[in-house]
Amino acid sequence: MIDQPTIDRILDAAQIVDVVSEFVTLRKRGVNFVGLCPFHDDKTPSFYVSPAKGLCKCFACGKGGNVVHFVMEHEQMTYPEALRWLAKKYNIEIKERELTDEEKEVQNIRESLFVVNEFARDYFQNILYNHADGKAIGMTYFRQRGIRDDIVRKFQLGYSTTAHDALAQEALRKGYKKEFLIKTGLCYEKEDGSLRDRFWGRVIFPWFNISGKVLGFGGRVLDSRTKGVNQKYVNSPESEIFSKRKELYGIFQAKAAIVKADCVYMVEGYTDVIAMHQCGLENVVANSGTALSEQQIRLLHRFTPNITLLYDGDEAGIKASIRGIDMLLAEGMNIKVLLLPDGDDPDSFSRKHNATEFKQYIAEHEENFIRFKTNLLLKDAQKDPVKRAGLIADMARSIGLIPNDVIRYACVKECATILNVNEQIILNEIKKHLLQRDDNYLEQIKKEKDTTNTLSPSADMVPPPIGTEDNVPPPPFPPEELEAQYQSYIPEEGREKYVFYAKEQLLIKTLIRYGERIMCYVETEENAETPLTVIEYISMDLKQDELQFHNPLHRRILAEAESHLHDQNFTAERYFLAHPDPTISKLAAEMINDRYQLSKYHSKSQKIVTDEERLHELVPHQIIDFKLAILEEEMKHTLQALSKPEVTQDANKCLEIMAHYKELSELLKEMAKRAGDRVVLKA
Repeated sequence: MIDQPTIDRILDAAQIVDVVSEFVTLRKRGVNFVGLCPFHDDKTPSFYVSPAKGLCKCFACGKGGNVVHFVMEHEQMTYPEALRWLAKKYNIEIKERELTDEEKEVQNIRESLFVVNEFARDYFQNILYNHADGKAIGMTYFRQRGIRDDIVRKFQLGYSTTAHDALAQEALRKGYKKEFLIKTGLCYEKEDGSLRDRFWGRVIFPWFNISGKVLGFGGRVLDSRTKGVNQKYVNSPESEIFSKRKELYGIFQAKAAIVKADCVYMVEGYTDVIAMHQCGLENVVANSGTALSEQQIRLLHRFTPNITLLYDGDEAGIKASIRGIDMLLAEGMNIKVLLLPDGDDPDSFSRKHNATEFKQYIAEHEENFIRFKTNLLLKDAQKDPVKRAGLIADMARSIGLIPNDVIRYACVKECATILNVNEQIILNEIKKHLLQRDDNYLEQIKKEKDTTNTLSPSADMVPPPIGTEDNVPPPPFPPEELEAQYQSYIPEEGREKYVFYAKEQLLIKTLIRYGERIMCYVETEENAETPLTVIEYISMDLKQDELQFHNPLHRRILAEAESHLHDQNFTAERYFLAHPDPTISKLAAEMINDRYQLSKYHSKSQKIVTDEERLHELVPHQIIDFKLAILEEEMKHTLQALSKPEVTQDANKCLEIMAHYKELSELLKEMAKRAGDRVVLKA
């Protein structure tokens, strides 16, 4: 885990203009710099970089933040990865907490495996370009497949000679350990203790993670040798750094294009990915023969929620499309499916068409998952009522996996129209599947709890290995804990449209900008004056009326601000800008982005007074406005809750809500009285 002083040094050293200039051509405009946005298809410069504020922002697509957020977004890195990228650029030594001996061993093994894989990648490339067999056999094969030399270099393809131990001998000669050659799967040990290469006599396709590290390899026997061979492809076995179910071939080469297009094409094989890149479509990855997994889907979701499954039009391609749909839906992905003409795969099709023609074909023939799956299953169930009923249940189960209520309902309407059935029938089926799923989930939780109780107390205390993407410190206030402390009838979805929410955001903005500043002094029982900071005032005032922020993220920010307020040299702005949770640090960047566009207040003497100078009156006004607005909204939704059928039929629930409404009503009267009798605090 990177310690806070190191994070501070990285943020101090990293110059945002310097970093952004590596990816965007910037030109000076006044005190700022401007360029074409790298996150969307920008025609006129809309991406502004402020060296004074250390922030960037696109005024067309809205993306931006501080230097860490830019690297995270552009390179699709996690927060720790972005910090390490910046540390490497500015030659800053990263100090992390002291590792245990076991953690050091794990880290050393992982690093050693990466080093050995990089050696092998270079070895295979050297053979392809410089060895007689590599040029005559390997390069000839790629060219016969229509793969250009620049694409061969882009994917760092290689070749291994037919000598059964050539790589092993070269690696041992250069000092690489036998242990790591076996662990990576580059070699395996024979009965006599000697090593044999796994990929001899094959063209080589390296696998990269999103940071560009070599994870493993795929090797294909050449066409002249495929006759009678069961396995055309051999892949690296599972290891500490490579799991085929967790990785996607081509993700490193495709990540920037995926973000820019906000869409990804999923294909089956190595050559499909390579051919589409050569055609001009670069936002493409392959799951390479494995069934689509949750880890692969979540990896893709970091880049885009939109995916088009692009498979062959044969029976195997159709089955592959069907298998992946439900898992993608459960992860909140927006799915379209395209089956190519029978006899074509993405490789052969892309070699016949340029990028424009391919894109046009996709636009004209891709279908959303509802139409694709329904039309496909209808062919078999059209004249059989039992099969038709099964089709409805199958579609309802798939639609029920969609987490977004609005999208789910839109899919129900479309499915009902295609199947010519009442929407309520599908909704009833969805409800049945959801109830069954909840029962299964509760049963699973019970089993896990029983299992956990039998473990030793130290079993849950094992920290994740250093260098993993999950190596981010957990929040001191878990979201579920903060959620349990708050009861509200105002819906989470669509809250941005309510008046109170804008006022809540205004308070959070003030807290992040000025949280540690002293805004007033209060008298104690001993007639002494005690300073009160913005953070303390907001917290105490909300607790006085037992109110909280509606957004759980805002509640977490306030809780963390309180807990760190008295840390040495604490400033709210700095703390939240450097927060390990990118959601919070990005919100902080947005909150301070318009610092120099803040409204100015004119006093009676016409002197311009900044917000910072009038915190003693600004913050109380903001709190009262927020309280009145959220109480009014809460009362309105509490009344609406009383009219729900499930409440009217439950006397206890009805009384509970009525009591809650009465409490809110009395509090609103008290608040209105206070609002009409505002006291100016001593600055």
